[in-house]
Amino acid sequence: MTDQIVHGIQASNLADILERVLDKGIVIAGDILIKLADVELLTIKIRLLICSVDKAKEIGINWWETDPYLSTKNHELEEQNKKLLERIENLESKIQT
Repeated sequence: MTDQIVHGIQASNLADILERVLDKGIVIAGDILIKLADVELLTIKIRLLICSVDKAKEIGINWWETDPYLSTKNHELEEQNKKLLERIENLESKIQT
């Protein structure tokens, strides 16, 4: 069994590569298409973007800020909206009667 020693040069190269990928970003795209007798049954489109949060915001991607499953603040807003909609419905029903 041979033990590999990680040298400082290898670690810095990996760090440089990771920094460059996060700074510039990398896109991986692919499609999976399943056909049977020239009839398309299923298409799966895969798109993967790897970059830093700052780079993502710079190119206009910020879905995690509004995803209620990732932000407790948005979950609270969702609950407030639900309550307000219920109040509006109650007021409208009282006006109609």
